[in-house]
Amino acid sequence: MRNPERLEAYLHSLEPDPSPLLCELERYAREHRIPIVRRETAAFLKTLVALKAPREILEIGTAIGYSALRMCQALGADGHLTTIEKWEKRIPQARENFRRAGELHRITLLEGDAAQVLRTLAGPYDFIFLDAAKGQYLALLPELERLTAPGGVLVTDNIFQEGTVLESRYAVRRRDRTIHARLREYLYQLKHRPQWETALVPVGDGVAVSVRKTGTSEGQP
Repeated sequence: MRNPERLEAYLHSLEPDPSPLLCELERYAREHRIPIVRRETAAFLKTLVALKAPREILEIGTAIGYSALRMCQALGADGHLTTIEKWEKRIPQARENFRRAGELHRITLLEGDAAQVLRTLAGPYDFIFLDAAKGQYLALLPELERLTAPGGVLVTDNIFQEGTVLESRYAVRRRDRTIHARLREYLYQLKHRPQWETALVPVGDGVAVSVRKTGTSEGQP
């Protein structure tokens, strides 16, 4: 049977180091316990960006800017990335990291709660990366659906919630049961709504890759 730890170690061994700046951000995130995408998830995300070749990317959850910069590595010269962050402490850090990477001209950082900011956006975006508070995923889905262009891609990170999403709600700590239920319902909606074609991929902490189908509308049952 496949050993998950050995597989993860092997995948890590294959990944080349990113730029010195990105390696620095990885170390900083580890030292300060800032959640950023894992290296194998970053590689998967970059590959999807290269495959889709989007003109407009929307990211929900900037943190210190690591995943935005990883996506920019595969983004075309005429591409643009908009990212949303609400934690005031992280916003200047992310902006400084974008400046150091020379990507300020391609990245727009919007401040505020995603649920409110998304309502102000017109879209459409042909690639969206969702990596925010897991308990909000379900509430954000209608706006994400509105903003995703037909044929566009929605990538959702951390869908396994460190494995807890696989457990019965009674096996989850009581304080985590609301997030557990919302995340499970979010995944159910992605797999069963006719607007989406979704695959759940066991990369990192789990990634959902959803394609917004053409010829369907938001209100279609």
